[in-house]
Parts: sequence; structure tokens; C-alpha cells
Amino acid sequence: MTTVGTPLGGRKLRYAYMDHWRVDTAQGQISQYSSVERFDAFLKQVAGVGYEAIETFDFHLGALRDLFGSLPAAREFMQSRGIDRVLSLFHAVMYDARQSTPHVRATHDHIVRYAEYIMKSSAGLGVQNFIVMPAGLYFDVEPVTDDKLRACAELWNRVGQMTLEGYGVKTCCHHEFFCGIRSAEQLQKFYDWTDPRYVFLCLDTAQHVIAGVDPTELFLKLHDRCAAFHLKDTHHVDTNGDYRRKPDAEVMAPTTARWFYEIGTEGGLVDFPALYGAMKEVGWQGWVGVEHDKADVGGGNYPESTAIAAWTIRNVLRGIHD
Repeated sequence: MTTVGTPLGGRKLRYAYMDHWRVDTAQGQISQYSSVERFDAFLKQVAGVGYEAIETFDFHLGALRDLFGSLPAAREFMQSRGIDRVLSLFHAVMYDARQSTPHVRATHDHIVRYAEYIMKSSAGLGVQNFIVMPAGLYFDVEPVTDDKLRACAELWNRVGQMTLEGYGVKTCCHHEFFCGIRSAEQLQKFYDWTDPRYVFLCLDTAQHVIAGVDPTELFLKLHDRCAAFHLKDTHHVDTNGDYRRKPDAEVMAPTTARWFYEIGTEGGLVDFPALYGAMKEVGWQGWVGVEHDKADVGGGNYPESTAIAAWTIRNVLRGIHD
């Protein structure tokens, strides 16, 4: 593997970049998956500031095959640019009561089959984590009852056993602030009712803060089940019930133009030094994902956010953990 930049991590942590990324062109915003040249430039920028892997959505698998002929060839290209693997796949399923609804047991067989199809389809990229939203949108789930939480737990126990035992991939639950499993009480019940051998946590720092949950406290409770991170910051806590807003709370809330910011933003509400201190306290090691969701809202851009986060990790946070 060719090393392009100095890695962000110290002795115990390595960093992956979740590829919310678009570039501005005369034709509008263009995805890095639109050509080999754009994907090459994306990889070089990310590797150049120290990330060693990327995370992506499962709907990009087809584009990678189209660009490189096969997923092993895509990974070989990534490695030539200093990016080792696609660390995590975000399962971008559109929950639909007719066939894919975690709290509806009649849809579980379909969800498990589709998850296994993604596992088979992603071979060759080095995937370690399968990241899922464990419940539908809050307004589709409420009222959130214990029976619905148990149904969700039953589903992800099945999926998690399949991905880990069949493919060596951990199923990690990612709780958006508008997810049907969002509050501290709901999180506690869900993880009590899921099998710790098969169901893991993806800790998204900003999403939990927006939902009124302290990510450091959650990490300390579930650190032995935390297999992935999406580190990003926020300036807001949802105190207006925006998590119920249809059809998309992240873009439709009139109270908040921009929910997410990079690590190192002025006025950020996530206490990253406390989180890194907790990671050190419990001896957590492994891959850490950094995410910049909608970084371009309000005039920002993805390369800038990516570089600011890398600087903050290298100069502020790395010393706390190492």
C-alpha cells in the first residue's frame, strides 16, 4: 500500500472518513463516484490529511464496480492512493411498511434477505462494519412501545448473527435524532434486548446530542459494544420536536438551517475531549469514523471540514487518548 499522507492515528486509533462529499462544478454538485478521475482526487484529498479508510453507502457498490470492473480492483486502486479499505457500509434501506419495517415482524424475513444480499455484493472491499438505522422514522414508529422495541431487537439479532458468523462483519446500529429509537430510555431497552454478541453500537456524537443524549455517557455504558463511531459536532439540541417533522427532519426543520458541523467547530456542543478521555479510560482501540453530513449547507464545503477535523484530531484529541 502506498502511503500518501501522515496517518491521523497514534498507537491505538486509526481513522476512516464517511464519504458525504460533493464537488461544485459548472454543472452543479457532482459525486466523486461519477468518474475515476473524481474518485482519484477524492481519495488523494482524504488520504493527504491522514485518513486511512473510507466509509460509504451500499448504493455506491454498483458505481465502484462500474468504475473499476470489480470490487477487489476498486480496493486495489484505493490502496494505491493510501486508503486501505471501505471500513463500513451504511445500509441505506428505505423503510416501507409493506416490506421493510423493523418494528413489524412480518417484514423481518425480507430485511434479513436484503442484508445478506448486501453482504454478498460487497465482498472484496474489506468491509468490517454494516451500519444500520435500527428503526424507522420516528413519526412512522410512534407510539414507541416496548413490543416495537423488542421486535426491532429481534430483527437485528438475526441480521447481526448472519453478518458476523457468515461474513465476519459487525452489524452496528446508528441512531439518528429522528430515528424511532432515540431517547436514553429507548436506547437502554434496545441494547438490553439485543444480543451483545451480534448487535453493536455506532456512536454518532452529533445525532445523540441533538436527541438530548450525552454521547460520552452512552459510550461508557456501552463501550464493550461500541464498534464504530461517526464523529461530528452540532450547535443544536432539538427541543421543538423537529425529530417528528415529515418527510425529512434534517432538511425540513424551519428552526435549524444546519444541524451538523465538523470536529473543531466554534460553539460545538459535543465534548470531544471528554469522549476521548472515556475512550482512554476503558482502553478502547480500533477504527474511528469521521463524518461531515451536509457540510456544504450555509456556505461550507467538504474538503475544508475534512481538513479542520483532521487538524483537531491530530493537535487536540490524539494526545488525550494516546
